[in-house]
Amino acid sequence: MNEINIERKPDGVAVVTLNRPEQRNSVTYAMWCGLADIFADLSSDRAVRAILLTGAGKDFSAGADISEFATIRDDPEKAKNYEVAVDAACEAITCAPKPVIAVMRGYTLGGGAHLAMSADFRFLHDDAICGIPAARLSIVYGVRATGKLLALVGLANAKRILYSAERFGAERAVAMGFADRACADPMQEALTFAHDLSGLAPLSQAGAKYILNGLALGHFDEARADALIDGAASSHDYAEGRAAFAEKRPPRFEGH
Repeated sequence: MNEINIERKPDGVAVVTLNRPEQRNSVTYAMWCGLADIFADLSSDRAVRAILLTGAGKDFSAGADISEFATIRDDPEKAKNYEVAVDAACEAITCAPKPVIAVMRGYTLGGGAHLAMSADFRFLHDDAICGIPAARLSIVYGVRATGKLLALVGLANAKRILYSAERFGAERAVAMGFADRACADPMQEALTFAHDLSGLAPLSQAGAKYILNGLALGHFDEARADALIDGAASSHDYAEGRAAFAEKRPPRFEGH
């Protein structure tokens, strides 16, 4: 059984599914490495316009597979290498130049929360339970993950989540900005939203994503932002957008 499944839908939406339902989709070291490669591949695939990240069965992800820690995270050097793999996977999601939506139900905990926070949007089932239990394991949540949490929920909420290790439900997750929407069928809601996004200009979305993430997280290269702006202004899609507006028809964007 593949621990990560990929489904490409005809409308340009790809669905990436963590596939260890009996382990609540806890993420192994191999899966962290695999996610980095998967999102790099989807990022370079022009046919993919939006990506959904979800978990098989009843949960999004209960976080890192702690059963591995005794062998692959049992000293400071190994712990650092492990965190490098986690950050690489999550940065591949954050840096994907197209919309990414995390679709969450059941548990979204620890490293699973980092995965979800790396997406652009988070749609939750009404039964979702979220949290970061690092304080129960004497783990300091990583700098990049903490930065994403801070950008989403603000300083006071981030401190409460990390200091207390308490879990919170869908209503509170939406109220404090951790999630965008709670509903009875988050997958259908996300598919509809992704379908709508997939018909819009990929270059505009990629540029906005880079600039917004850079401003929010403090990793910003102004020269790259300028290149994205200039590239869009000289693109086929910009000409297509102008022509479609003049001709009163839907644009047919190609991503170049």
